[in-house]
Amino acid sequence: MLRSFVLFCALIVTATAVSAQIGGLVIGQQAPEFTLPYATRDSVSRIPLKLSDLVGKTHIVLAFYPADWSGGCTKEVCAMRDDFENLRKLNAEILAISGDYVFSHFEWAKHHNLPFKLVSDHLHATAKAYQSYNEQSGYNKRTVYVIDRLGKIAYIDLEYSVRDDEDFKRLKNALNLLN
Repeated sequence: MLRSFVLFCALIVTATAVSAQIGGLVIGQQAPEFTLPYATRDSVSRIPLKLSDLVGKTHIVLAFYPADWSGGCTKEVCAMRDDFENLRKLNAEILAISGDYVFSHFEWAKHHNLPFKLVSDHLHATAKAYQSYNEQSGYNKRTVYVIDRLGKIAYIDLEYSVRDDEDFKRLKNALNLLN
């Protein structure tokens, strides 16, 4: 039993080291900082959003997505909108991030009555830092991160799917575990 446990721990340490060597983010690591423009359903902010300004206040959900107005992305943000009050009860602030400009975000958020910030990462620097950019397509991948109140990565889903609600349930469970 002890030998199995030691082997298990060695595998975790090795996997973490390999992930760190290839630039991958890992749970427990400090979340990469960013400062980006954003819009809400009410306005385009004149003051950029800085991740570190949110740390300590709430858990932060970074929901990277390919593009405003597309079917899968609409399904993703509308699911978060429809369950927004429950996400708020889990002390979560949602930041939906794509490469679209803030003016597209504003119109899309207004059209769908989205109650959270849509962040514009037009140069995809933040998406690249979070392993959420697809070089071939030129769009963000659909990925989700949770950043805890200490600014550390608490949850990663690099293959978030909107085909069913299983990934969304896992996200809410991860938030629940932080409370």
